[in-house]
Amino acid sequence: MRWGADRWRFYRLIGREIARSVRDTYARLTGRPDILARARVTGLVIAPHDLRTSDATFADDIYAGLFVFAGRSLSVSGRSPFDYAPPSQEWADILYGFGWLRHLRAADTALARSNARAFVADFIAGRGDTALARPTPVAARRLISFLCQSPLVLEGADHVFYQTFLKALGKAARELEGDLRRGISPQTRLLAAVALCYAGLCCEGIQPILRRSTRILVRELDRQILRDGGHRSRDPRFAMELLLDLLPLRQSFLSRSVDPPDALLHAIDRMLPLLRLLRHPDASLSHFNGMGATAADHLATLLVYDGALAQPMMHAPNSGYERMEGGRVLVVADVGAPPPLPDSINAGAGCLSFEMSSGPQRIVINCGLPASGPELRRLARSTAAHSTATVADTSSCRFLVGGGAWYERWAVRWLSHRIGPVILRGPRAVKSERTSEDGASILAARHDGYAHDFGVIHERRWRLAAGGQVLEGEDAFVRSVGPKRGKVRRQEVAVRFHLHPAIAARGLDDGRIELSLPIGEVWHFGAEGGEIALEESVYFAGLTGARRTDQIVIYLSVADDTRVRWGFARSQSPAG
Repeated sequence: MRWGADRWRFYRLIGREIARSVRDTYARLTGRPDILARARVTGLVIAPHDLRTSDATFADDIYAGLFVFAGRSLSVSGRSPFDYAPPSQEWADILYGFGWLRHLRAADTALARSNARAFVADFIAGRGDTALARPTPVAARRLISFLCQSPLVLEGADHVFYQTFLKALGKAARELEGDLRRGISPQTRLLAAVALCYAGLCCEGIQPILRRSTRILVRELDRQILRDGGHRSRDPRFAMELLLDLLPLRQSFLSRSVDPPDALLHAIDRMLPLLRLLRHPDASLSHFNGMGATAADHLATLLVYDGALAQPMMHAPNSGYERMEGGRVLVVADVGAPPPLPDSINAGAGCLSFEMSSGPQRIVINCGLPASGPELRRLARSTAAHSTATVADTSSCRFLVGGGAWYERWAVRWLSHRIGPVILRGPRAVKSERTSEDGASILAARHDGYAHDFGVIHERRWRLAAGGQVLEGEDAFVRSVGPKRGKVRRQEVAVRFHLHPAIAARGLDDGRIELSLPIGEVWHFGAEGGEIALEESVYFAGLTGARRTDQIVIYLSVADDTRVRWGFARSQSPAG
């Protein structure tokens, strides 16, 4: 892929990252010693509560030598998992993050405790790949895991192991404190600050770190948590994982008789309602901007803290999400612009996409992000993997991938290693409006992601009937008033509606699509202004991995202003 109009944006990004690399190197060579240089952990005071649910059956698998993480498995045949090359980068991140120790703790047996201690001892002794263990997000997760699971690891341990474990905690805190002095990404900075706050509260001997890490935590929460409770990455998965750390952190402050900072309290209060906005009745989150399979038990645990009877918010203007309800039907739509470049490593080109549920059954979905695999993850972030419109088989966002000449390909690899596969360019002018009419909820939105290259503005309108029997939609492709106006060539457009794998779809003689739901409902889809096709698709966010599914596609050609109308209508209820 060649950069074309994005070439200078790409070159400016290279220059900026080179300058940042030079500054980081200079800071390491000339900076003052960190505040933990001579400090050491002398004891553990508290062990935070891990809100992530655990499953003792995983302990049986681990005892049998089977490690299943991020959709990949590795059988170690009696050896240490650190002796093997990981099956994927995501698998390695989980292994070296040690969050899986909670499953051994759930087993509550002497064997599980001995296994946990042996794995930790292997790692501390230097087994494994240092390069895989050292990235800041992995190191932060490992420090939190060691602190939360310290009762498991230390029960029955001798004094030598206890002191070795304390030294490992001190070393991890010092390394993370050093990372905070470098130019790491905002999300990584926030995770490191959370981990160091845990260390300062749980460990004796390194209390000074608590003051500095708390200041950084407050600053990053104020910067990164939007007023409506979303994280500025717009990634529901990151927000959920962050809350699973922030809630026990709040309790750890209270356990040490230290007032939690107001920024922490306010962030938690704002973030919980937004998760309800994105939640479907099947207890999973909408597949937008990095969200894959939902750990339903983790989400349920979080929402208990928001109150069992709390109502979801319907409008999140800062995060760019909207929720509409009518009877049993729920629609959640993405009407926001891409996040800032440093926060866009998982963001998708899904502007004006939506998901739809009837009762506990998903009907329309986005494909979701797979647990691992860079190629599949890149595909899942494309516009074609979302229930929205694609112009000229092109995504509405331009990702940091490809390159033409060899030096551009080398630069892409270098940048991807430093900042990840970010979004270079995407829709800028994204607008939405909520109204109502005769009890129906109406949402209208537009984006200019195709204006620069094709001179086309995409507009979409949803109308959900009060009783939820009908969802009507309209997609309009309007010639922009920019430099491309007057030079627009006819473009092929595909309007996609990905279906949940549980939906049985078949074409009818009258051109409509019949959708049979497992809950006994029957829906019909029809459209005017384009040619309807029923094609294969893939659902990346399944709990057991990728699954085959179907998609409805409306094909049309666009030169002048063009509109296509479509609708879902329920023709049979569960009662028949």
